[in-house]
Amino acid sequence: MKYVLVTPARNEEAYIEKTIQSVLSQTVLPEKWIIVSDGSTDRTDEIVDRYQGAHVFISLLSTRRGGAPNFGSKANAFNAGCNELENQKYDLIGNLDADVTLPENYFETMISHFKEDPLLGIAGGIICELVNGKYIVQNISINSVAGAVQLFRRKSFDSIGGYIPIKSGGIDAAAEILGRMHGWKVRTFPDIHVLHHRRVVTGGRNILHTRFRQGITQFLLGYHPLFQLARFLFRIPDKPFLIGSLLTLSGYSWGYLRGMQSPMPAEAVRFLRSEQLKRLNLGFFTNLMIKD
Repeated sequence: MKYVLVTPARNEEAYIEKTIQSVLSQTVLPEKWIIVSDGSTDRTDEIVDRYQGAHVFISLLSTRRGGAPNFGSKANAFNAGCNELENQKYDLIGNLDADVTLPENYFETMISHFKEDPLLGIAGGIICELVNGKYIVQNISINSVAGAVQLFRRKSFDSIGGYIPIKSGGIDAAAEILGRMHGWKVRTFPDIHVLHHRRVVTGGRNILHTRFRQGITQFLLGYHPLFQLARFLFRIPDKPFLIGSLLTLSGYSWGYLRGMQSPMPAEAVRFLRSEQLKRLNLGFFTNLMIKD
């Protein structure tokens, strides 16, 4: 199976060379790798251009979209990279962040998993994020995949129509919801560790702002109110204790009160809410880990 990669990057000069070297060390190299420098003002373009000249499968796409960066702009950058692959033959397409490093057999192992399970639509390793100088394994369900390393079967990616730009975040969760709706499996393989060289949970904001934003995102994704209330109760022990859970519920409520419109297709919202209600009815309260 052949794979291609797209990496949205904005001002990643501190990390992107590590990511490039990590991919170059893979036992199975990509057919093509589009690195989308989305309005970078540092040395990101210069670094990528140097590797582009030495490796035929690496291509730099520079864009100048303007405006403050957000999760929606990341989705647009990724989709722009996908447009460069229209005439490329491949079986898998990966979204790879510009600040991660992978084990040398990462893509070889992922390919084997896709070969073994024809219904596997989205897969990836587990993120170990840098927190206070130590790499900590990210708390994520095995039925979800961190956006930093989402690898799609091409048929799965085509069925969801690419990433939906959501400014507040959740573009990876939206892809997973659409993938499951179309009958594809989503799986993180916890034995495969990926190093993320900075903390990813806050998205560059403080934790309180992040928890509020996550609530807005969950409203926009279409979370059922009962499921959201259950998440509030079971996330109380998460740091910051109680306050974080309250802020997430407040963000969800804010989205409702402001009449925010979900960018998700109506059938996807119905599918998600049906999933969530089934989980509540079955009593799976200890596994309420739909993507933050």
